[in-house]
Amino acid sequence: MSRVDLHIHSTASDGRLTPEEVVKEAAGRGLAVIALTDHDTVDGIVAALAAAQAFPSLEVIPGTEISTTVPRGEVHMLGYFIDYASSELSIRLARMRNSRRERAQLMIAKLRALGVYIEWRRVQEIAGDGVVGRPHLAQAMLEKGYIASFKEAFTRYIGRDGPAYAERNKLTPVAAVELIRQARGLPVLAHPFTSVGNLEGLVSQLTAAGLVGIETYYKDYTPTQIGQLLSLANRYHLIATGGSDFHGIDIASEVMIGGVEVPMEAAEDLMAAAKQ
Repeated sequence: MSRVDLHIHSTASDGRLTPEEVVKEAAGRGLAVIALTDHDTVDGIVAALAAAQAFPSLEVIPGTEISTTVPRGEVHMLGYFIDYASSELSIRLARMRNSRRERAQLMIAKLRALGVYIEWRRVQEIAGDGVVGRPHLAQAMLEKGYIASFKEAFTRYIGRDGPAYAERNKLTPVAAVELIRQARGLPVLAHPFTSVGNLEGLVSQLTAAGLVGIETYYKDYTPTQIGQLLSLANRYHLIATGGSDFHGIDIASEVMIGGVEVPMEAAEDLMAAAKQ
């Protein structure tokens, strides 16, 4: 069990646990440092930091995960130690959340054309106060028996190449790096092997824009892949971070909080960079 997990989601976006429950779970598992990185929102950070007061041995890093677009794919950018009270950041993230809602409604219409009938009201109920995401559509489909697993929802219907997929408005990766830096945060490229095209070319471009890290220790990454990312991080003088990308939606197949071995050095390097 790792003592560091720098990639965790809560009910503030598309996770199952509330921010307070994330903190309690992490503390119960003996973690020393976590980061709350909900999709396109910082709404869970205040609650997480408040909950962490009850666990002095646990450090909670305020963060977010911003979705960006590239030709034929998307890139996700993590932002650590962001100024979550920044009005500019809040405005930009709110626009992205609105786009998520519009995209979800369009996907529901596409699903209906395929004979899969789920209600927007039910998707909203599942999402609660969080950011509406595709996992919420998948849960609604699962409830009605259209699919047998969350994975099937993506492979058959709402994955990028699925018949019910719809795009939404996103920033470019460079714009996301700049937005995180403007909010006094540290931008880190998330799960880089899910990025498309020339990874080193992307890293070079983002480093010039202010990238400080690359998510190296990640669920399902093999030792060979980790080695490749460590080499890339060394070449571009980036911090090698990592995390579970925990959502808690599909417990049967998910890696739990702290389930990815992330060196304490990753958190220490981030903290040192934040102080600078």
